[in-house]
Amino acid sequence: MTDTGLRRGGDVDLYHHGDLDATAALLDVAVNVRLPGPPPWLHARLAAALADLGRYPDPTAARAAVARRHGRSPDEVLLTAGAAEAFVLLARTLRPRRAVCVHPSFTEPEAALRAAGHPVDRVVLPPPFHLDPTTIPADADLVILGNPTNPTSILHPPEVVAALTRPGRLLVVDEAFADCVPGEAGSLARNRTLPGLAVVRSLTKAWGLAGLRIGYLLAAPDIVRRLAAAQPLWPVSSPALVAAEACSSGQAVAEIDTWARDLAVRRASFAERLHQVGAEVVSGATASYLLVHVPDGASVLAHLRARGIAARRGDTFPGLGPDWLRVAVRDDPTNDHVAAGFAAVLHETEGSA
Repeated sequence: MTDTGLRRGGDVDLYHHGDLDATAALLDVAVNVRLPGPPPWLHARLAAALADLGRYPDPTAARAAVARRHGRSPDEVLLTAGAAEAFVLLARTLRPRRAVCVHPSFTEPEAALRAAGHPVDRVVLPPPFHLDPTTIPADADLVILGNPTNPTSILHPPEVVAALTRPGRLLVVDEAFADCVPGEAGSLARNRTLPGLAVVRSLTKAWGLAGLRIGYLLAAPDIVRRLAAAQPLWPVSSPALVAAEACSSGQAVAEIDTWARDLAVRRASFAERLHQVGAEVVSGATASYLLVHVPDGASVLAHLRARGIAARRGDTFPGLGPDWLRVAVRDDPTNDHVAAGFAAVLHETEGSA
């Protein structure tokens, strides 16, 4: 599918995100940020950084820390104001002959490409949303996909993703949720040999830093230099640089890996609860959210809101429709409350059918 619309991408609003589905008065399972704010140890590091706000930001230490964390060299690291900036830089810098976005997936890459005036071809994966490399056009010189994918929570095998690389093509893998997977299994962030590979990572989801905006791109030095030239001076603030350095430490990596192992248990239990009450859950989830299919999804979404629960609508992801909803995996009591809400709502909507 090719669509040259700049704002909406055909019949889909590419600029709709989970924060628009939630308000302070609702229990928020629409947004995928793990914490309401940074943990105490990180909060203390950020607070201490405020003393240096009179100085211009120096990214040297943060870039080196991110490089060590992924077994790369500092010239393979581009620090960005959240992962979203990386997609904007790619769109503004590259001149692809044929750009392909694999969907359903995070919509910002396609939105950024369209805003920069690039036509975009979509490859839409049908349920159960597994990647088939043969569906990617051979002449695509820019391919963007998520892994694990938002909103499906599917982790494509790294060898399948790697099969998409080839000379003359830039393959961009959005790994914003890679740290949801124990040991970051499936990540290509440490791969320095695949031709034309760029990996985009985010620190906002795992560490409660959505308001701080910090992420990075890993790629060959020539790609990094090209994108860096399109950034303004001092693109990442001093507190964000402190966060990048701190969250790349061995202690932080171990902490998030412990969380990922606990997440796997809670996610499986939550998926089973939702299945038991009549929601069809996409199997094989690996990230901090589940994609569910329900009858009359718009009504279910509205009834959940009436019960104080905000879920993420799915119809703004290309390839999905109004009967798809995404729900974040929280602590067990919250998951139980959300599952009970689904049970009540699905019973109500069945009764009114």
